[in-house]
Amino acid sequence: MVVLVEKSDGVATVTMNRPDAMNALSMELRRTLAATFASLSVDDDVRAIVLTGAGTRAFTAGLDLKELASTPGALGAANPTSAMEDPVLAMEACPKPIIGAVNGVAITGGFEVALACDVLIASTAARFADTHARVGILPGWGLSAKLSRAIGLMRAKELSLSGNFLDAKTAYEWGLVNRVVEPDELLRTAQKLAADMASIDPKTSRTYKKLIDDGDKLNAGEARKLESATTKALNAAVTPESIAQRREQVQARGRSQG
Repeated sequence: MVVLVEKSDGVATVTMNRPDAMNALSMELRRTLAATFASLSVDDDVRAIVLTGAGTRAFTAGLDLKELASTPGALGAANPTSAMEDPVLAMEACPKPIIGAVNGVAITGGFEVALACDVLIASTAARFADTHARVGILPGWGLSAKLSRAIGLMRAKELSLSGNFLDAKTAYEWGLVNRVVEPDELLRTAQKLAADMASIDPKTSRTYKKLIDDGDKLNAGEARKLESATTKALNAAVTPESIAQRREQVQARGRSQG
């Protein structure tokens, strides 16, 4: 199986499972990963997702260059048209929070898969690289748009126009990843955060994620108008009783985390 899925208490852990090939994104893996996210998107028992790679070397090394070199027309995978066959489009269409647990290198297309996650937690062994230009191709999964928004224009140009690797510590300092942990803590940390997200009301979580993603595509003024239009009716429907009940839950959770 090129993709493994484990489910527990509202959290699905998805593992790209080609460790001998550094989890390179073969056609089979791309299609299976896309189908997996499409399935999890409509699975009511799953409210948050963790994505990681098998082994210790790689999250994913990107498109399978051996396959690309031997298969005519295979490079078309770099410019997706269908979420049914493309993992990044399927991830972007997923209404549930996706936490990337980056266990090793995330290179080129693998970097783009990482950027399709909502949150990134990296092990100290994680490294990121955009080698599109060095391979002689250009990104088609959103890297040129997403990376500069994550780390800034000049830093994005430094990475993309050099092909140099970015270590986990610097990735955290630049704002690319949310936190860095030891390798043996990575999956547990990602799953704990996913469990926290899974405890949110599913409808609220879906609406909030979409609001954030849609607002990110707008300027600040337009994003503020979108927020008002989206939340006005929803907030008006909230009852004092439900607020009181959830206030107690929030306070209890705060005390347990104090």
